Amino acid sequence: MATTEGSLVRVHYCGTLEDGSEFDSSAGRDPLEFTLGAGQVIPGFDAAVAGLDLGESVTVTIATEDAYGEHVEAAVHKVQADAFPSEPVVGGIAEVGTPDGRTMNARITSIVDGEVTLDFNHPLAGQALTFEIELVEIVEPDAVEPETDTPEA
Repeated sequence: MATTEGSLVRVHYCGTLEDGSEFDSSAGRDPLEFTLGAGQVIPGFDAAVAGLDLGESVTVTIATEDAYGEHVEAAVHKVQADAFPSEPVVGGIAEVGTPDGRTMNARITSIVDGEVTLDFNHPLAGQALTFEIELVEIVEPDAVEPETDTPEA
């Protein structure tokens, strides 16, 4: 049975960058579960799983535009270090409030002469991603237990 849009699937995967370094894997964890076509994973990953048969594996390289998009220089900002409540650390994450009251995370990429560079891009933006994907389960709609608030008798 092949997957189709709307299928609830479970996959094991290993993601690598162009240099071969691994950035994520489901090894040692439960498989990743998502609904095909629901926008729960990056578009290229979704497309790679579509049409797979149970037990089938595929290796796919996902172009930047079908992964996390291009690295946008306008999403990189510099602020003074004294604007932070504690000492900023390169590689750390800064929570930044927006005018509409939301919070966004930014990576601290450098600190030079009291000026902190914040990068709001996704850490994998601007990179093609290669995934080894194995479809380990297609969950039948009647096999998914409905969530209820009623305790069992």
